[in-house]
Amino acid sequence: MSGSRLLIRGGTIVNADRKFVADVLCEDGIIKEVAPNIVQPGQCDVVDATGKLVMPGGIDTHTHMQLPFMGTVAVDDFYSGTRAAVAGGTTMIIDFVLGSRGVSLLDAYEQWRGWADPKVVCDYSFHVGVTWWSEQVGKDMKRLVDEKGVNSFKMFLAYKNVFQLDDGELLNAFRVCGQIGALAQVHAENGDVIHDQSKRMIELGITGPEGHMMCRPEEVEGEATARASMLAHQVNCPLYVVHVMSKSAAEAVLDAKRRGRIIFGEPIAASLGTDGTHYCHHDWRHAAGHVMGPPLRPDKGTPEYLMNLLASGQLDCTGTDNCTFNANQKAMGREDFRKIPNGVNGVEDRMSVIWEKGVHAGRMDPCRFVAVTSTTAARIFNIYPQKGVIAPGSDADIVVWDAEASRTISAKTHHQAVDFNIFEGLECHGVALVTISRGKVVWNRGTLTVERGAGRYIPRAPYADIVYDTVKRRELVNIPEKVDRKPYTGPVWTKDGDIMVGDPNAEMSIMGGGVESPEKAASPTKSTAPQQRGPEAPGGGKASSRVLRPPGGGGSGIFFG
Repeated sequence: MSGSRLLIRGGTIVNADRKFVADVLCEDGIIKEVAPNIVQPGQCDVVDATGKLVMPGGIDTHTHMQLPFMGTVAVDDFYSGTRAAVAGGTTMIIDFVLGSRGVSLLDAYEQWRGWADPKVVCDYSFHVGVTWWSEQVGKDMKRLVDEKGVNSFKMFLAYKNVFQLDDGELLNAFRVCGQIGALAQVHAENGDVIHDQSKRMIELGITGPEGHMMCRPEEVEGEATARASMLAHQVNCPLYVVHVMSKSAAEAVLDAKRRGRIIFGEPIAASLGTDGTHYCHHDWRHAAGHVMGPPLRPDKGTPEYLMNLLASGQLDCTGTDNCTFNANQKAMGREDFRKIPNGVNGVEDRMSVIWEKGVHAGRMDPCRFVAVTSTTAARIFNIYPQKGVIAPGSDADIVVWDAEASRTISAKTHHQAVDFNIFEGLECHGVALVTISRGKVVWNRGTLTVERGAGRYIPRAPYADIVYDTVKRRELVNIPEKVDRKPYTGPVWTKDGDIMVGDPNAEMSIMGGGVESPEKAASPTKSTAPQQRGPEAPGGGKASSRVLRPPGGGGSGIFFG
């Protein structure tokens, strides 16, 4: 890209904080100048953006390209997935390294880098999944932060016997995240309940995709979200809840925010753009095509509810959980929904779906759209202002957006490798007209001009300001303090009788109304006093009794028990 120049002329710049008319000059992959009426330099390509919006390229916070999962591999790899991303206006993805139990996090990271680097057509980065726990895992997490530019780790409360951690392991992982300045992420569903209820569905003869939804009611997601928030709070660890799919989970995030916890909620294109009624569709392939975890919710009001929270700033940014499987792969679960590979599309359609359901529907303005599709993600994952803003010095990742154009989403026309689209038939107003990655036009009015391996891995430093400034302050002001008090010098119960602590010459006893010698107090069970008998117990015999000193002193009383 050395020596390359690109001038974007005449558009309306939309950043998260404001809109204004200006030109944008890009040079060597970086934005060099943003100003009205920039004089065109020599050897410079020009993009005419008159009447269009010029926005930071989208950042998809949640993808799973070519993920090995449930006995197969996601069909969209790092080439087809990022190719589709730029066609929709997204210029960076953050994918997940998810190694198997017992596999070194560092080895898994290197494996995923080997898959991604030769294929990506736009920039990318990695979260790393913590799918098992040991002291070595904690050490690997620190090395990934220090040496590999990873600043976020995902833990699972679901997928029992595969990825799921128990509460003690979650606490350990959260504690390490807090110590190394990383952001803890959670897939929040109660895996034990799901495991139990899925067996019940099969016993009831419910083997189709509807069973996937039925064994995962939204309270299972809500409980796990609240529990993860509570656990993270105990060790002063900030938390990011991936794929918020239900009202219950959203409410748990909001409740945590109202309590002052540092927590971020990520709805995804699927939860904002469609619903779970599809699981009851009479065509098995159609129903199975929507299977993902957590599932889409059958409440048709959920997408609008989540969109309103996103628009109002109560939820934070958006991803897709893009993890795609073709019909023949989904058919692995044709007789048992538990074997249907979980995952749906979204990386290409996220921007248009959110514009349609958010901006076009009158629920958010274009500046908020930029925030939820790009800027807030850049801030949370500590790549702002390198990404997420159109400003001098930032990466030239830009989308020229035509707010007046429309397109109808279809698997027949999308650029992903998968043969199904959960948004099939949805008409979206708002289209990526031109996408620019690192100063190069990669999508221009329906034509892709991408190059395998042209994208780069973006390292991310720990301790993002938006995540850790408050956390670090709380560590200073909320240090637990012990209470100074005189030591206790009274008797202490043991199975052999009370023993004295403190001054060995003190004459105290817990028994009776008078003061006994230390020798007698040490052996109260050897008293020669006759045993007092209580009244006759119901059914014959005598109720036992013992002598007590009432609180504050005074005479003896009798307690019957």
